[in-house]
Amino acid sequence: MSEDPTRRRLGRGLAALIGEMDQPIGRESEPTKPVAADRKIPIEFISRNPRNPRRTFDEAELQDLATSIRQHGIVQPVVVRPMPGDRYEIIAGERRWRAAQLAGFSEIPVILRDVDDRTALEIAIVENVQRSDLNPLEEALGYDQLMEEHGYTQNDLGDIVGKSRSHVANSLRLLKLPEPVREMLSAGALSAGHARALIPTSDPTTLARAVIAKGLSVRDTEKLAQNDIRLQNAPDQGAKSRPEKDADTIALERSLTDSLGLDVSVSHKATGGHLKISYKTLDQLEEICRLLERRS
Repeated sequence: MSEDPTRRRLGRGLAALIGEMDQPIGRESEPTKPVAADRKIPIEFISRNPRNPRRTFDEAELQDLATSIRQHGIVQPVVVRPMPGDRYEIIAGERRWRAAQLAGFSEIPVILRDVDDRTALEIAIVENVQRSDLNPLEEALGYDQLMEEHGYTQNDLGDIVGKSRSHVANSLRLLKLPEPVREMLSAGALSAGHARALIPTSDPTTLARAVIAKGLSVRDTEKLAQNDIRLQNAPDQGAKSRPEKDADTIALERSLTDSLGLDVSVSHKATGGHLKISYKTLDQLEEICRLLERRS
């Protein structure tokens, strides 16, 4: 898709985002100077963006922020956009808005930006990803939302959030997990590394519960997953015997899968073998072709 000025700006990362988005309308000031608000708006006129990828807010952290706000006020204004009916929707700063309510504030300082749905979603994802405010599942859902609703490719998303394409691809792979494992990931019981290791297994939910119960590391989880994959590849009784994949081959498959963000299968024997890369969309196929052509 064609590049526009908004995407070029967002692609430079959070520093550029804050420097440009948090500057009050009609004022010329350096990004390093304190940010002044455009105005103060009653809290009841402001609502959260229902499309914001961030869904979870730690209550203890909100209470701590509310205490700070009572003492020092809101140092960083909330960025909002105008909506019909003299209302405003948050673009960036929902955590501050929530904490201000806990602190008993009736109005908060805001910076106004008139942007469309796509740009508002981009900004929300950039701000949260760069500040590590999203859990891995929220991050993956945010990427998926931009791809599904606005036609972004993995390369586009990598440019926008300042991450590698493989990082985006591996985030999206988390959406393959069953709902119970997603909930464990969202709650922080599993890390993204744990969850990725479980994706190709026969029963990710059961294995995830075992990982949590035993307190397994990511490396131990990978070994558990490899054992499960070996059992999946074991020949049925009465069927023609076929060699089991060795640990090196399984490790190679995992390394290539993590690097590409796509499922990779390697079949190797003394006389040769084959490598299979699975894709689901034409964008993914084009990316594979681009990587192969670049390396040639």
